[in-house]
Amino acid sequence: MENQTEVSEFIFLGLTNVRSLQCYLFTLFLLLYMASILGNGATVAVILAEPRLHTPMYFFLGNLSSLDIFYSTVTVPKMLAGFLSGHQTISFTSCLSQLHFFHFLGSSEAMLLAVMAYDRYVAICNPLRYTQVMSPQACLLLAGVTWATGFLHALMHTVMTSLLHFCGPNRILHFFCDIKPLLSLACSSTRLNLSLLHNVTGIIGVSLFIITLLSYLYIITFLFLKVQSRESRRKAFSTCTSHLTVIALYYGTAIFAYLRPSSGSSRSKEMIITLLYSVITPALNPLIYTLRNSEWSRVEQFAGTAGGEERSGAEWLVQQSCLW
Repeated sequence: MENQTEVSEFIFLGLTNVRSLQCYLFTLFLLLYMASILGNGATVAVILAEPRLHTPMYFFLGNLSSLDIFYSTVTVPKMLAGFLSGHQTISFTSCLSQLHFFHFLGSSEAMLLAVMAYDRYVAICNPLRYTQVMSPQACLLLAGVTWATGFLHALMHTVMTSLLHFCGPNRILHFFCDIKPLLSLACSSTRLNLSLLHNVTGIIGVSLFIITLLSYLYIITFLFLKVQSRESRRKAFSTCTSHLTVIALYYGTAIFAYLRPSSGSSRSKEMIITLLYSVITPALNPLIYTLRNSEWSRVEQFAGTAGGEERSGAEWLVQQSCLW
């Protein structure tokens, strides 16, 4: 594929051009990046090293932690280097690569969150069929489809962006090569690119969010209708609320950033929103998910109080250590 661009590199305008503020932001994002790498890396290492954690829950959690490590690495190191040098440039090829991997990992994470929500639904609402539905083969298939779908979705945007003609200016009002800021610099028509972004990406994102939300609604309905203990329901609802907060933060900010019309006055806000799900959320995920795992095990035990069949199924899963 031959690229007809005249621009050989782009310049990031970044978050700020105030030198004193750049030093502060460098320290802040360095700490967040280290927290993300260490937290998610420790999660993956423990899951690989401990045979008792080789279950569907921890398998998907390991995939999520791996995605978060790569996700933050796509943007943060380049941003940190820019804070130090004060001059943030990137070649056209590197810009396309950054765009591809950012959307590849972001799309994969959105799909993985939906898969994890479905896994919880099966474990709590259909405990007797859990090991059959979420077999090792099914888990590998779901993970493979998740990564492959994210890769193909990102490849579509990368290819379509590479076909555009860039003749200047080359200053990107962002801290990395995202689609919308890059499209605003194109000299050729971007109507098809924006259509793909709003329609294809929008449909995928909204569909995954609906699947995730429905899974939790089924869980909450099951607990409300079949679990008699008020204390059990309270703990289960509390746990669901915490996870839904993380999911809403990720999906809500992503949908706001990519589906709403962009304008010059709103691009600074879009950068702040992008920071939430690309830098801050990966750093928080290890803490939130690992601390809640034991509570999810108890939630499934609470679901077992609904009746004899569900209770025996949940207790059997407890013995097999295949819990959410």
